[in-house]
Amino acid sequence: MATRAGEGSGNRRDGAAAVQSVDRALAALEIVAKLGTAGVTEIAAELGVHKSTVSRLIAVLEARGYVEQLSERGKYRLGFTVVRLAGSTSAHLDLPRQSQDVCDALAARVGETTNVAILDSDRIVNVVEAVGSAGIALRTWVGQSCPAHATSSGKALLSELPAADLRARLARRLESFAPNTITDLGVLRTQLEQVRAQGWAACEEELEIGLNAVAAPIRDGEGRIIAALSVSGPSYRLPPERFPDIAAQAVESCRTIGRRLGYTG
Repeated sequence: MATRAGEGSGNRRDGAAAVQSVDRALAALEIVAKLGTAGVTEIAAELGVHKSTVSRLIAVLEARGYVEQLSERGKYRLGFTVVRLAGSTSAHLDLPRQSQDVCDALAARVGETTNVAILDSDRIVNVVEAVGSAGIALRTWVGQSCPAHATSSGKALLSELPAADLRARLARRLESFAPNTITDLGVLRTQLEQVRAQGWAACEEELEIGLNAVAAPIRDGEGRIIAALSVSGPSYRLPPERFPDIAAQAVESCRTIGRRLGYTG
């Protein structure tokens, strides 16, 4: 269908105006954060725009809870929405610092490599590592991304996701990496139910032949699973018979990290 004359340019102007409004709203938030409290006149002066423009921006920000008006007429401060958003990321930001010594202690006890990982779409990313004392570690995992369905950490992280979220993240036919890799989403769902029930996950040569792992979830102050702590090693040193004992120690280590992040459950 042909575009009417001027229609395309009008859409572009509307889009540019919307982007400019978002930019100004974010700048207004930064000004309020910097000053602690600020009025429309102060914000307008900082932005170099008319007060009526700032009034419209502040009205939207206030309606969404990003700023709130003080009893002192015309003054605004950051609202609860900013605090809530900051809280949702603080646990992730604090995770490496709060978990490194716990991983170190667990690795020393069990003699195998420990990792803390977070979920990124359908993969996990390892953010902390401690190498055990039982010989040479297989590799350095920190910073690496691995498929969630083929790792113990991934199973722990996926275990409490709603069914719709799980389907959105994972393909119906999962990629195979070794003969034991779970490639059927239905089979994976059944295993995740078991993970939820017992509180820990395991992988027996599912990512690589000869590599086994056990993992437990780490929860934040609101009880949400935000990370997983795993113990991994060669299958001859970490056979399935050791899984329950290693899992019990991993679960206790995760509780320690969770308490540091505000989890009281």
